[in-house]
Formats: sequence, C-alpha cells, structure tokens
Amino acid sequence: MAAPAVASEFALTFSILKTCPVTKARTSILTLPHAVVKTPVFMPVGTQGTLKGLLPEQLEELNCNMMLSNTYHLGMRPGQEIIEKAGGLHKFMNWKNGLLTDSGGFQMVSLVKLSKVTEDGVNFVSPYDEKEILLTPEKSIDIQNSIGADIIMQLDDVVSSTISGPRVEEAMHRTYRWLDRCIKQHAKPESQNLFPIVQGGLDPELRRQCVAELLKRKVAGYAIGGLSGGEAKEDFWKMVHLSTDLLPKDKPRYLMGVGRFVFKEVSQLNHMCLPWRDMFDCVFPTRTARFGTALVPGGELNLKLQKFAKDFRPIDENCKCPTCVRYSRAYIYQIIRKEPAACHMITTHNIAHQMNLMKSIRESILEKTIPQFIEDFMLKMFPNKDYPPWAVDALQAVNIHLPS
Repeated sequence: MAAPAVASEFALTFSILKTCPVTKARTSILTLPHAVVKTPVFMPVGTQGTLKGLLPEQLEELNCNMMLSNTYHLGMRPGQEIIEKAGGLHKFMNWKNGLLTDSGGFQMVSLVKLSKVTEDGVNFVSPYDEKEILLTPEKSIDIQNSIGADIIMQLDDVVSSTISGPRVEEAMHRTYRWLDRCIKQHAKPESQNLFPIVQGGLDPELRRQCVAELLKRKVAGYAIGGLSGGEAKEDFWKMVHLSTDLLPKDKPRYLMGVGRFVFKEVSQLNHMCLPWRDMFDCVFPTRTARFGTALVPGGELNLKLQKFAKDFRPIDENCKCPTCVRYSRAYIYQIIRKEPAACHMITTHNIAHQMNLMKSIRESILEKTIPQFIEDFMLKMFPNKDYPPWAVDALQAVNIHLPS
C-alpha cells in the first residue's frame, strides 16, 4: 500500500510505494498535471524542446513519459513570445507527458566566459546573436511560466564544483535569496511545481545551512545541484548522500545533471536511485549515441569499431526496442559514419535501455531485492571485481558490500 500523498496545496502528489530497509532506496508514484510518473525516473534531455534523433511520439513508445528542457536556451530561441503564442511547450512540441525545465542557472558555469553574476541576476552575452541579456530570477520564472512545465526550477547561483572558498558561500546565500524572488514571481502554482536547489559546493556545513534555509519555504520538492562538474568522485557521492539525508522524506528529490561524470565510470546505477533519489537527468545516453556508442548491460559498445563489421547480433539480445528487433550491429557499423539513421537507431536503443533499467530498479525495490540487484549489476560492469574504490565506499554507505 502506498504511503499518503503530499498535500494537494501543490500541483503534484507524491506517494511512496516501498522503501528498502537496507539501502533506503525507494520507489514512488509522482502525479503531475501532465503525467503519472513512476520513480526512480530517468529524464532524457531535450534542451530546446526536442530530443536529438527521436520524435516525441517515439519517446512515448519507449515508455518515457518525463523529459527535461532548458529555460535559457528556449528563452533565447524560439523565445518567450513564440512559446506563449503556441500555448506552451507541451503544445508547441506535441508532448502530452511530464516536462521539467532547468532555470538557466547551469549556463553560469557552461557559458562562464559569456556571463557575469550580480545580485540582480546573470548578465549573458547570447551565443546566438551576441546580444547582452540579463536573466533575473523573475525573468527565469516568467519564461518557465510561459513554457508551462510541470516542474520548474528556481534560478540559482551556480559555481563550478571545483571551486572552493568565499565564492561558494556567497552563491549558497544568494541561491535562497533568489528563491524568495522566484516564489514571489511564480504566477502558476496551481499548475506548475517550483523546486528550490540545494547548493553549497563540497562543503558539508554549507550544504546543511542551505537545506535548513530551504526547509523554511513551502515548496513541492527539492533539487540537488552544484555537483557533477569535475570534482573527485568521492566528494560527489558524499555531498549527494548528505543532501538527500537532510531533505524531507515525503517529497520528491531531483539529482540534477549527473552526466558523463557518473555514467562513464559508475555503472549507470549507483547514483540513480541510492540513497533515495527519485529523479535524475543526463545527456549521456543520447549524446554518446551520436558518437556511435550503445549502452548495454555491463557497459558500452563502440559500434564504429571494425570488430562489429560481421557481428549480426542485435545491440542487446535481451532488448525489445525497435532497433534491436530489426537491425544488427553489423548493419549499424556499415552506416554509422555515413547516415544519420544510425544516430536515430542507437539513440532509440539507449533510451530503451535506460527505461528498462529503471523499470528493473523499481521492480527490485518492490520485491525487496535491490541489494542483490545492485551486486549483480556491479559484477556485470566489473567481472574481475576491480570496482572503483569510491563506488565501493558509496555503496557501503547504504549497506551494500560488494563481493571481493
């Protein structure tokens, strides 16, 4: 039986179905205006309202009903006026499912050479037409209100996770000052859920202070930000663990932009659902597809390699996605350097792989087998048991001890 849902003062309900007593991993039902989402959920990234290589209806066919888009880029192109005339992003892109928008804060790091932070907001030089733009907390919320996403983010002051010192504390304090401005500006709380973002860099005390401040505000859920930017893996998992441990257990938690930082070295699993993360996004499955790499249990296949030229197996013999049902590794190898269709095929598979993985995680939590599932998964990734030491430590922190 599901736990009681979050009070209906927000435009979502959140019902916890099962929590693992060993790891505290949990599976839940997140009901949003446009979707009923089972968590833990992976959200593919469609930065400008499109997922490269796939149509919205194809995403639906792969059982994906939640995706992410970016406020900064959509605000630049096509712009707020066009999105409003279209009736919001759902109608503009013909997407009938869940949608989350990032606030534009991450561009303070990714476009650092083009940006300058003041208390008013972030001054950008547009990478599209080189015009100067001031993105304030109010403007970020206005754009997101026009987009109409189910979950929207506050504008936060983001600094690189490799930076330490006074700038990190300054950003943390500014983040919740900007949160108050975002809450005041938010015009559609009946249909859109505003999430604040936990900042504080790699300083545990700043993370604690930030969470304590965020808890003073009425919000529908929380995001964990300011990580996965090049810091040591050991620092990364400790800050995620700390942040989630401090946040309320009855509201959804979103780990922001884990990216290649996690996927390449950590098995696609550890930081998806443990401990207690409900939502995460990542560009890696779609981005790596464009470079010819397919995700499979146990790792990755670079389908540009000569060894696949006569390999007539599907990418994954246990996958039922359209690519694996119809095409071989050899066929994809033959066209991968010439035809955009190859990108589409691998993207289709990689999204299906992620959806299937998350389904298996949810089922193993329900069946009380998630510790064994994780052990088995890690053995597939590291058959010689040469696990990354930091991943061993991260799993031990949630009571999973990998076989040696």
